[in-house]
Amino acid sequence: MQADIVWLEHAGQRLGLLPTLGGGVAAWQTWHADTWHDLWRPWDGATPDRYTLANFAMLPWTNRISRGGFEQAGHFHPVAPNRAGEPYPIHGDGWLQAWQADRPRVSTLRLSLESKHHDGNPYHYRAEQVFTLLEGGLDQSIHITHLGAEPLPYGTGLHPYFPRTPGTRITTSVKGVWLSGSDPLPTGHTEAIPADWDFNRGAPAQGSFVDNCYTGWSGEAHIDWPEHGLRLTMRDLATLRRGRDDGYCLMYRPPAGNAFCFEPVTHPIDAFHLPGRPGLRVLSAGETLSLDVQWRVEKSTR
Repeated sequence: MQADIVWLEHAGQRLGLLPTLGGGVAAWQTWHADTWHDLWRPWDGATPDRYTLANFAMLPWTNRISRGGFEQAGHFHPVAPNRAGEPYPIHGDGWLQAWQADRPRVSTLRLSLESKHHDGNPYHYRAEQVFTLLEGGLDQSIHITHLGAEPLPYGTGLHPYFPRTPGTRITTSVKGVWLSGSDPLPTGHTEAIPADWDFNRGAPAQGSFVDNCYTGWSGEAHIDWPEHGLRLTMRDLATLRRGRDDGYCLMYRPPAGNAFCFEPVTHPIDAFHLPGRPGLRVLSAGETLSLDVQWRVEKSTR
């Protein structure tokens, strides 16, 4: 596997991007206690599977679409499965294409992509990812502009993998969760969150299997690694600005392994087929959907 890492070093941090491997992230590290610490689980430098990356952007939709596609304004748009072993198309198509990189400032890397009907899907768009290292963390943004003649529903999100130590804990504010079958397509919504899934109280990164979308997210989450004395705070700025605790986030906590995912997303799993299509935004030509996420690192008090 040949994929060149483009490195950005600034403000006591290192960020490695993989433009040709889906515009993904190879590593993000901070200097703490006289050593480098991985804030996202690092790529192994060899495996082409994007699920082994440190992070990647999901666009122009996130997670799964069922029923072979979706209908918009009376027109059915087929969308084919795009990952081996997955019966449904997943995470959009940006993560499957090569991006272009440039460095507009010493602290910033930018990736850009124009995608037109990739693998036969209906989307034609231009996308940009911007990463800026600054004192205490990273600012990360996604901008997607629809280029097609026919308006289409869009969504986006981030898919970071976090290192999982025995003491790792996740704390955030949510109101409910979509339950699911084994697919895991949603089967029903509840505000009676199972105790082992309740991150309002702070929950361990080790525990029962979770692969579900939460609703009523505040837009802010904390990940603590007490073994390293570090806390990482994630903020979805649009959700925080609305101040209505109406965001969406997805938790993937496998029963084993060295990583878990906590994903800021703009819509639930299979929103294309949920009542009201929650979180999806229909864009006309020239309109843009954005996601701005602020990451901040500090010494942990836990």
